[in-house]
Amino acid sequence: MEMIASENFVPRSVLQAQGSVLTNKYAEGLPGRRYYGGCEHVDVVENIARDRAKALFGADFANVQPHSGAQANAAVLHALMTPGERLLGLDLANGGHLTHGMRLNFSGKLYENGFYGVDPTTHLIDMDVVRAKALEFRPKVIIAGWSAYPRILDFAAFRAIADEVDAKLWVDMAHFAGLVAAGLHPSPVPHADVVSTTVHKTLGGGRSGMVLGKQEYAKAINSAVFPGQQGGPLMHVIAGKAVALKIAATPSSPTASGAPCQVPGSSPNDCSVTMSPRPASRSSAAEPTSTWCWSTCATLHWTARPPRICCTRSELRSTATPCPTTLARPW
Repeated sequence: MEMIASENFVPRSVLQAQGSVLTNKYAEGLPGRRYYGGCEHVDVVENIARDRAKALFGADFANVQPHSGAQANAAVLHALMTPGERLLGLDLANGGHLTHGMRLNFSGKLYENGFYGVDPTTHLIDMDVVRAKALEFRPKVIIAGWSAYPRILDFAAFRAIADEVDAKLWVDMAHFAGLVAAGLHPSPVPHADVVSTTVHKTLGGGRSGMVLGKQEYAKAINSAVFPGQQGGPLMHVIAGKAVALKIAATPSSPTASGAPCQVPGSSPNDCSVTMSPRPASRSSAAEPTSTWCWSTCATLHWTARPPRICCTRSELRSTATPCPTTLARPW
């Protein structure tokens, strides 16, 4: 059992697509507008991937060329901002991502960054605090998204705040895109100007990224990906994306299990548990640690318990190999 979302096991069909002869083809540009000849067949592949991405998430446009989630995020920032403008996102220590303004990352070096965090008592993002930060900081772009936050976000509230301060709303759904595709998590697409994601986490595809959004940003995003961030796209990986997106759209998709999530209110106990461990028990006197989140609407379960205790109670052992072992092995 793999409990790290970014180390999901890809289906054999995705492996076959990524191991195809498409790896031999160079195809700078977009379908119908390549800088190399002989791209008729790879154009078909990329168009299929784009169409499936748009259909799956209900987006106006899709760019499936980013080699990774970080490069997708770089393209979003390049398209929506100019260096020196202000970016507001979730603080790294509170669950944000490196590309959301971390000072050593390109996003922290090129842009002026402000941050919101989680409430120290409820461990939830307080939208009143986000609004206050936005009104004070006046960012050009607001990020709604995370790398380690076990609850869903109120995308409508983020949209309202962005409109109030005349900012663009960018949602990074890398960690929960598969749940959105399966209808188990609210979709950010109707609310956001631009949405970025990886494909190799809950979507179950190969390592790569993509960008979705409103049609008015398509030209800027496309130019930011190529030639802004990358050269030739990895056509074999795009073929793998097309396969993964088809699988994600089927009712029998591995992601399509569990109960839909609800937007959390003020209580940390009001959210359905989807594809998650059982809620943790309260700490005993012998273990003076706290559980930060009692249930989860995402793909992780936060706890303040030492990893050794968590792994022991789950009968799992952390290893340096891709194949975890149990503590109570029958052999």
